[in-house]
Amino acid sequence: MCGIIGIVANGPVNQDLYDGLTVLQHRGQDAAGIVTCDGEQLFLRKTNGLVRDVFHTRHMRRLAGSMGIGHVRYPTAGCSSSAEAQPFYVNSPYGISLAHNGNLTNAEQLKDDLYREDLRHINTSSDSEILLNVFAHELAKAGKLRIDESDVFEAIAGVHKRVQGAYAAVAMITGYGIVAFRDPHGIRPLVFGTRLGEDGRPEYMVASESVALDAQGYHLLRDVEPGEAVFIGLDGQMHMRQCAEKSDYHTCIFEYVYLARPDSVIDQVSVHKARLRMGTKLAEKILRKYPDHDIDVVIAIPDTSRTAAMELAYRLDVVHREGFIKNRYIGRTFIMPGQKMRKKSVRQKLNAIDVEFRGKNVLLVDDSIVRGTTSAQIVQMARDAGARKVYFASAAPAVRYPNVYGIDMPVPEELIAHGRTEAEVAREIGADWLVYQDIEDLVAAVHEENDRLVNFDCSCFNGEYVTGVGESYLDHLKQLRADDAKSTRDVAENEEIGLHNAN
Repeated sequence: MCGIIGIVANGPVNQDLYDGLTVLQHRGQDAAGIVTCDGEQLFLRKTNGLVRDVFHTRHMRRLAGSMGIGHVRYPTAGCSSSAEAQPFYVNSPYGISLAHNGNLTNAEQLKDDLYREDLRHINTSSDSEILLNVFAHELAKAGKLRIDESDVFEAIAGVHKRVQGAYAAVAMITGYGIVAFRDPHGIRPLVFGTRLGEDGRPEYMVASESVALDAQGYHLLRDVEPGEAVFIGLDGQMHMRQCAEKSDYHTCIFEYVYLARPDSVIDQVSVHKARLRMGTKLAEKILRKYPDHDIDVVIAIPDTSRTAAMELAYRLDVVHREGFIKNRYIGRTFIMPGQKMRKKSVRQKLNAIDVEFRGKNVLLVDDSIVRGTTSAQIVQMARDAGARKVYFASAAPAVRYPNVYGIDMPVPEELIAHGRTEAEVAREIGADWLVYQDIEDLVAAVHEENDRLVNFDCSCFNGEYVTGVGESYLDHLKQLRADDAKSTRDVAENEEIGLHNAN
């Protein structure tokens, strides 16, 4: 997952882009970037780090212009090279910059086609650069000195025909405007909104989550539909067109479980309310399985699970307590590349309040269990704090398959639930018993608010990939995502950095 943003305004956009990326920081903590357009000139700043560390006053002053796009990066394959920071830029045709959230499942084939047929060179291992070049090539087919929105929409239609996988993207065409588009299945989220500028004319923003619009005073208009493109010109006119021959909703359900902020609305569903319903469904399952449970206290593992845990405790008629204090200066453990870094960060990130555990039967609630390493350490922390019994509940079903649409879930062998029963996972993490959310209940919790959302991308739970994924691609991902492979890349990258510093 990554966070993307784009703004077309009537005055400088640098500060609003910065503030919007800060709100989207939870979607990526590896790198950040902004490119702005002032007339025919572009200004770019991007590198590794958090938003607050990437952009200093001197950088902000240089980001001139009333149009721009931004990106916060989360390394899907564990690579944290600054060369992968976005937005990417290509000068032909017209000068196009692009920021992308998602993952292309036919990236290798596209890269080969771009080189052999389109005569384009790809300079990084990022599939986002591939997406940019596909779009640029399709737009060049217009063969015009000056283009209009119809040419842009035709190019997006060409992208949909060639590209497979998940992609929500914002592209800025120098001197023309910004186009936002979403893959035909709408796997990754994208919204847009408007506000009146100081001169009374409308300004527009597109972003991964509605919370970015809220923070800047934009009114949410709606989500970009699956397969749709929205073009906002420098003249303040907005144009929309369905560019895919076939489209349907398969929104990534993990957005509601973990990725998105609770104050966001995705595809007309409040993330907060969906998580409340997840808590209700999970409580009902616990009551079915353990009607005579002896739970004394429910404790959420901060922060994402808190909403579900509070509602679960209410439904069980059990007290909910804050039992863990979180260090706000440690990043999200799930999105840290490399198992060694994840293990080290858990104890740094969380500390138990002994009085909430001592002598009690504790139900720990988390949003999900992926590798299980974090869960095992937290269960042990609860026991070390004096808990008599430790139970565990996951607001999501068992994660048994890799995600191929932009979330760095590891290879199956590194997923604790792969090939294990619920009871076996409980033993692995050291819990007295474990309850997973049923996938039907998870779907129902999100579907309830929007009847159009019938199908979801639940591939990490059921192994069903809506775009179709072969074993060869899964093997390719295994080579990229295994922790051993990441460690090898980290060593190589560190050696490269050391050589660069030595020179």
